[in-house]
Amino acid sequence: MSLRIVLCAREATAVSWAAALSTALRERGLAADVWARSAALTEPDPHAPAADVAVVWRPPGALFIEQPRLQALFNLGAGVDALLALPELPPQLPLYRLEDAGMARSMADYALAAVLRSYRRFDRYAQAQAAQRWRAEPLPQRETYAVGVLGMGVIGAAIATTLQQQGFAVRGHTRSRRTLAGVRCYAGDAEFDAFLAGLDVLVAALPATPDTDGLLDKAALAKLAQGAHVVNVGRGNALVEADLVALLDEGHLSGATLDVFAQEPLPPGHPFWARSDILVTPHVAAETERDPAVAQVADKLVAWSRGEPVSGLVDRGRGY
Repeated sequence: MSLRIVLCAREATAVSWAAALSTALRERGLAADVWARSAALTEPDPHAPAADVAVVWRPPGALFIEQPRLQALFNLGAGVDALLALPELPPQLPLYRLEDAGMARSMADYALAAVLRSYRRFDRYAQAQAAQRWRAEPLPQRETYAVGVLGMGVIGAAIATTLQQQGFAVRGHTRSRRTLAGVRCYAGDAEFDAFLAGLDVLVAALPATPDTDGLLDKAALAKLAQGAHVVNVGRGNALVEADLVALLDEGHLSGATLDVFAQEPLPPGHPFWARSDILVTPHVAAETERDPAVAQVADKLVAWSRGEPVSGLVDRGRGY
């Protein structure tokens, strides 16, 4: 009997990704009937075929009313906060997330670019140019330039490794203890302040969970080195935006590179738009690449269909 799979995403994406997933499963020897459903349809379809599994990206809550017999849910991304916020999501439905799918390299590239921009003082030179000021900035020693990566999952670890390979003094912080070659690792609340202390750049790569909400407030950011730079590529909820602005105005921080925000899109009139010391990018640090994402989901589905352990199972209590 074929596994019945509904792939729910925006219409054009859903059709092409459903076809790619069908091919990938056939290549792996798993019989499956895969069909596309547009995420733009916000009402349940009473005539929709019943699915065993849903593969989704930003689905409407109506999908879960439409598909009451789902046995598993696979998200086409690493972040699941939007899914967990849906009141229609069945509380006991197993939810699996992607762990990379091509995003780690793009995210590491973005973080490296932001760190190099700060390290080489390009942000300060941009401000000097606007003021028509000719002045060389001293260049710190790379080996002592401290960069911290907050959140060391697959993506955070790739960021930390990339920065370490460039010769920076890299620290990492996670909830639970882990090791990573060339990276000084910290863990838990007890070591959070020590991780932050004296950092020249902080790269936040955190998921959106109750534990991360408002974590980077004024007290935390004040522990960074004088003139430090803040990079956020995780989720906007972690950073207290008003506290960041206050520390920039006080001169404790020199700048920020932000790809995620508490409200997206960043609304007109938001203070960040007018600041020369904050670089705003519209949540583009990394996007899920179809082929590696489809391959990862296909592998997970094959394992799931055999009753084998499947990586990426979301702990709803933690939010990831």
